[in-house]
Amino acid sequence: MTMKPTPTRDGFGEELAAVGKVNKKIVVVTADLEDATRAEYFKKESADRFFSVGIAEQDMIGMAAGLASEGFVAVTNSFAAFLTNRAYDQIRMDVCYNNLNVKLMASHAGVTVGEDGASAQCLEDFAIMRVLPNMKVVCPVDYIEARKATRAILEEEGPFYARFSRAPLPVVTDENSPFIIGKANILREGKDVTVIACGVMVAEALNAADELAKDDISVRVVNMHTIKPLDVNMIVKCAQDTGAIVTAEEHQLAGGLGSAIAEVLVQNTPVPVEMVGVHNSFGQTGTPEQLLSHYKLKAVDIVAAVKMVVKRKKA
Repeated sequence: MTMKPTPTRDGFGEELAAVGKVNKKIVVVTADLEDATRAEYFKKESADRFFSVGIAEQDMIGMAAGLASEGFVAVTNSFAAFLTNRAYDQIRMDVCYNNLNVKLMASHAGVTVGEDGASAQCLEDFAIMRVLPNMKVVCPVDYIEARKATRAILEEEGPFYARFSRAPLPVVTDENSPFIIGKANILREGKDVTVIACGVMVAEALNAADELAKDDISVRVVNMHTIKPLDVNMIVKCAQDTGAIVTAEEHQLAGGLGSAIAEVLVQNTPVPVEMVGVHNSFGQTGTPEQLLSHYKLKAVDIVAAVKMVVKRKKA
């Protein structure tokens, strides 16, 4: 039975609550958005280890860092725009500089936040989080993978940033699909070009691959759920096997997944690359589907990028 589209924030909240019941070292610190992020699921199960600091993201990070320094697994959560931007100094100095076991679990990222508009649509979080030493960055593709990612992040030592969706995302994995931090997964085999995507863009890439098959273009689709550390071996292998790469992300093109993959390719296996993402722009108010179309983040846009890169490959 195919699972209906579900927000990845739901997977985070459910798994956090489940793991938290068993691991008494897990504490959650929030900044007044636990209902929207789904951290409230943990509160219902483990209220004695749940702390709200109010609308004070910098205090949230400082408190979490202090708890982590005493041996706790400190989980923080907020909208991506507020968590990454308002508390950046504390994330940099308190968490990453000291390499503390603090988990930054962000929801409401990308244009699929929808009607909340530009101020809440974080499109730069990959860039500013992946540049920090010691930080690892994860973006699960669907509800099932969000649960697996949450468990893995809670079990692995050190700072993490994870991005979860407000909007329901198509479920493209199942319980048997592998999930290892830093190890990308091939969801569809192909020989002419590889599309490497994360988050909502993976489902769009799979739809694009179906369309391109009608034109006899064979597309490999890779779910790059970990932006840092990147699966360098997978990227190099795909470049060698297919000779061309398209990246797809719900993020600014500057500094995001595409930039990170280009860094790998230029140092190892240079091939033609096209990038699908947001072009130096803030978001705006609209439905998720309207905004994905407006910012050219749909399957049709991946199709166009694939056709362009295949032409470059043959030139």
